[in-house]
Amino acid sequence: MKKQNSIAKLVSSKLVSSNGLQYTGYLAVAKTRAKVLKAFAYIIPIRRPMLFVGESSCDELCDMLINEGSTNVFIVTDGVLNKLGIPAKVTDYLDSKNISYKVYDGITPDPTFKVVEEGLRISVDAKCDSIIAIGGGSVIDAAKMIAMSQGNNCKPQQLIGILKARKPSVPLYCVPTTAGTGSEATLGAVVSDDKTHQKALSIDPRMVPLAAAIDPVIMKGMPAHITADTGIDVLTHALEAWMSANASVETDYYAASAVKSVMQNLPIVYEDGGNLKAREAMGIAAHYGGIAFNKAGLGYVHAIAHQLGAYYSIPHGRANAIVLPYVLDVNRQASKKRLAELARKTGMVKSGQASSSDSDIADYLIAQVRELIATLNIDPTVKGMKASDFDSIAKAAAKEVSDTYAVPTYLSASEIKDILLKIKQASEDAAGTDAKNDKVA
Repeated sequence: MKKQNSIAKLVSSKLVSSNGLQYTGYLAVAKTRAKVLKAFAYIIPIRRPMLFVGESSCDELCDMLINEGSTNVFIVTDGVLNKLGIPAKVTDYLDSKNISYKVYDGITPDPTFKVVEEGLRISVDAKCDSIIAIGGGSVIDAAKMIAMSQGNNCKPQQLIGILKARKPSVPLYCVPTTAGTGSEATLGAVVSDDKTHQKALSIDPRMVPLAAAIDPVIMKGMPAHITADTGIDVLTHALEAWMSANASVETDYYAASAVKSVMQNLPIVYEDGGNLKAREAMGIAAHYGGIAFNKAGLGYVHAIAHQLGAYYSIPHGRANAIVLPYVLDVNRQASKKRLAELARKTGMVKSGQASSSDSDIADYLIAQVRELIATLNIDPTVKGMKASDFDSIAKAAAKEVSDTYAVPTYLSASEIKDILLKIKQASEDAAGTDAKNDKVA
């Protein structure tokens, strides 16, 4: 524990002084932080959840929970899923086994501390002894915070940071309803401040759920646009983990598997949401993406996308899709060998390209990613972007990267603002084209 605390203290130390740092100083500290994060990932044991896959996976997850001694379950979900009856697949089975439960459907997108505190209050008052999260990343993150807060008899705010908990969480189980965040496999949870809406992160290996059920039947009702957005989130997790300076043989396996599955299956489930085989494959890909970035980390796509979401209310997966091609272009020179290796490993290289240079194959992979995003009809524009926001966005994105990620190329604030400017210009060009077409029509 003493070693864990010293690592946590170093990882959570401040990078930027009140006067700021010159880029060279920022770069040196960020690289040192990345090395510490790598040590953290490999010194601190991170468990893997038991994974149940298929149409009976929810039943198997419930059986595990019952066998572990749970008798009163707290079910965490959101209002839309509850109205659609999605939790019934779990609650009906619990009813058949005479297991008591309480449903809390108050989780909102980007859940706030108030939302988590209300769930915590209900679970404690009901004397629940285990938790099942049924939903997407927001639901799972909120459930993680509820479970850890209940297990430590503390407020969720006290868990923000690294290794802040003193005790394990209440037993937590997950049923993801989207193939996106992979949160059921990760050791972190994000909660938003009620007033500022800034995101706060809690990291602890004991946050990883005990088990997860990948049920394609539950996922088949996901609308096409959400399927697209969350699928690109999976792809982004895998690509950023692959390009990370902290990538390893282990994370490479999961990242490459996730990339291959997304490229093959996401177009299928976008066109045919009822294809259970492809839905299951995407669920596993999301899980693998979570395992990969759990240790390797993410990068500038997520750092910038988080800010676009906060400033312009863009869903996270779509924000990733908007930013991803630009960051791939920026990383291309530093990562061309790795991207070419990924293209070869995942079968993206055509027979006639076998002798092509790493540079050409990397370009081909980036082109394939752009083509996939276009095929999914994801809106690549950001409405209402203001250049006056760029300084704040760039500063926050740079801090997120320097605090948390080991990226192949560290960007200055001006380079981040260049990406934002390109997104703004592309958005304005698209809006102008649409307006012109409307006028002609």
